[in-house]
Amino acid sequence: MKAYSDDTQHIAVIGAGSWGTALAVSLASSGHHVRLWARREEMATQMKRDRHNPTYLPEVVIPDEIEITSDLETAVEGATLWLIAIPSQSVRKVAEKLQPFISPEITVVSVAKGIENGTLLTTSCVLFDSLQPIEKSQIAVLYGPSHAEEVAAQNPTTVVVASYCTSTASKVQDIFMTRHLRVYVNDDIRGVEIAGSVKNVLAIAAGISDGVGYGDNAKAAIMTRGLAEIKRLGVAMGADSSTFAGLAGIGDLVVTCMSGLSRNRNLGFKIGQGMKLEDVQAEMTMVAEGVWTTKSVVELAKKLNVEMPITEAVYKILFENVSPSNAVHQLMMRSAKREEWLSSPDKMDA
Repeated sequence: MKAYSDDTQHIAVIGAGSWGTALAVSLASSGHHVRLWARREEMATQMKRDRHNPTYLPEVVIPDEIEITSDLETAVEGATLWLIAIPSQSVRKVAEKLQPFISPEITVVSVAKGIENGTLLTTSCVLFDSLQPIEKSQIAVLYGPSHAEEVAAQNPTTVVVASYCTSTASKVQDIFMTRHLRVYVNDDIRGVEIAGSVKNVLAIAAGISDGVGYGDNAKAAIMTRGLAEIKRLGVAMGADSSTFAGLAGIGDLVVTCMSGLSRNRNLGFKIGQGMKLEDVQAEMTMVAEGVWTTKSVVELAKKLNVEMPITEAVYKILFENVSPSNAVHQLMMRSAKREEWLSSPDKMDA
C-alpha cells in the first residue's frame, strides 16, 4: 500500500461516470487516497478486474491505488471529502442514503450540473437539504470548461470552485490542483451553479442549430444572447453579474456549445437532424443534463418573471414537438430590442 503524506486526503468519489472516473484518477495522481463508488455492482466488479471504465472512459487506466466499490458505506468510510459526481436529478436520492454518515469534518464537493425538477433547487441546495445536519460552509461546487476525456488525458484544464465559505473553497482548490488541472476560487456559488447548469440548455440549442445547418452566425447568436439569458436569471436569483464572464459562464458555455465531446450539444444536433428526443436518449450511454434542466429553468424564469426566449424555444422543441424551423421563426420575429448588456438587469431587453 502506498504511503501518504500528512496532507493526503481520503476522498470518496460518488459516481463512476466519465467525470467521476477522470477526477478520481486526477486526485489519485496527487497522492490522495481515493475510493470510487459505482452504482451497479457488476460495473464495480468489472472495473476492479480490468482497471478500466468500459462504458464511460474506456481508454483510461484506473490506477491500482484507487479502491472501487458499489457499497456506499464502504465508499465513504474514513473519507474527509465526498465528491458528488452523479446526474443532478439523482443527487437527492443518493444524498439521502449518505445522510447517516455526515459529520462536521466532511467537505462535500458537487460537480453535478443541473437544477432539480420540482423543487427548482441547485445541487448545493439539494445537498444542504438532504444531508442535515450539514453546514453550508461544508459544501462547495466545482464547475467550468472541462471535458472528462481531456482531464483524464492530462490536457491543460481550468475550473472554478465556489462555496458559501471562502476557506472551504480554498481547501478544495488546494486538493484538486495539479500540473494539468488549474483551479480558481469564486465566492459566488449561486452564480457559478446557475451558469454551469443553464449553459447545458444553450448547448442543446447550439446543437439543434448545427443539426439543421444554420451555420456559425446562428450559433454565435445563440451563445451570446444565451449568455444574456443566463445572466438575467442568475442576477434575479442573487448572483454576481461578473461571474457570468468567468470560467463557469463564458468558459463553460463556449466549450459545451462548440465541442463534439459535449453530450448536450450532440443531443441537440441529432434533434436538429430530425430525431425524436426519446430516440436520442435511448441510444445515449450518458445523461444529457440539459434536457431536464430545461424544464426547471423555464419554471424558474416564469416564477421570477425573467425573459428567456432561447430557453423557451428549446423547451418547445424538446417537449411540445415544435419544429426547430418554427421555433427559430418565432425567435427572429420577436419585437425589436436594444442590446443593453452592460445595463442593470431591470433595464436589460430580452
